[in-house]
Amino acid sequence: MGNSRAYPVFRTTDATVAYRRAERLRALLAECEDEAELYAELRTVEDVRRMVAVLPEATFDYLDMRTGPNGEDVWFDLDVTTATAAALEAHLPLDVLTDVPTGTVEERFVAALGQGIAEVCWPGLWPERPEVDQYASAKYDGVQIVFHGARAQLGPWTEHHTVFVHGSGNRGALTRAQELAARIGGEVLGEPQLGW
Repeated sequence: MGNSRAYPVFRTTDATVAYRRAERLRALLAECEDEAELYAELRTVEDVRRMVAVLPEATFDYLDMRTGPNGEDVWFDLDVTTATAAALEAHLPLDVLTDVPTGTVEERFVAALGQGIAEVCWPGLWPERPEVDQYASAKYDGVQIVFHGARAQLGPWTEHHTVFVHGSGNRGALTRAQELAARIGGEVLGEPQLGW
């Protein structure tokens, strides 16, 4: 039970720079899971079109739950690959959440982002260093980039993109976050946040 501790270690207004720094952190994982999780809010028809080109098999949905005239749940069922711009416009905003094989489309996903909040998550295992109380945790370890946000749990929109190092709350976690941040030219930016 519980959540990881997410240490913000790098922040920038350049999404490509944030992605490159996060990629460098991902390469430092002793093990990286086979799948990365991608999420994006899509506010415009152009956002949807770009994302469909990258994730044609993904499931697109309403950003917020919608209800019909009798209080029933309304589900998004439009085929985004063939829908007209006018049809898509009537359903905005949308979002997409999908898992992809690690190292396949993440860079293209970042290039397709619009102004909505988005994230890339790479769960894995950090190298163990028992001599300094740094232990691996399959449940907690990994790297996350939040685009247009400063919260690991996705919060209010910002112009910045934030890279997080996730780990357990053990005594060596802060030291590990500081060391990893230094490896990418960053630093721990405040207190740890509630992670995944």
